Amino acid sequence: MIKFDPNAGMMPNPIKGVGGAGSMMPNASKVLGGADGDKKSEFANTIKAVEKYISNVDELQKSSDTSITDLLSGKSEDITSVVSAVAKADVSFKLLVGVRNKLIEAYKQTMNMPL
Repeated sequence: MIKFDPNAGMMPNPIKGVGGAGSMMPNASKVLGGADGDKKSEFANTIKAVEKYISNVDELQKSSDTSITDLLSGKSEDITSVVSAVAKADVSFKLLVGVRNKLIEAYKQTMNMPL
């Protein structure tokens, strides 16, 4: 029997009290407002959050590779968990690439702004 956990893919918000549930980036008002120390602190927290999510995606990819290897070597016969691990790694990687593309687009738009 397959057990379904609806919260399996949810990641906690690493920046407490900022943004919505599961958000990766703080609100723009938090980053832009306040003193210089606050800006640096928020930026440092954002960088740490991004590093954490990249590490999480890497761990999911490694877990997926391990489960595939175990299935092919005969150590495991549960194909459902393998497909689930591969799908979770795929979705998380696609989300990471999407966020990267949005950041690159925002950077390009910022660079094209007239002074």
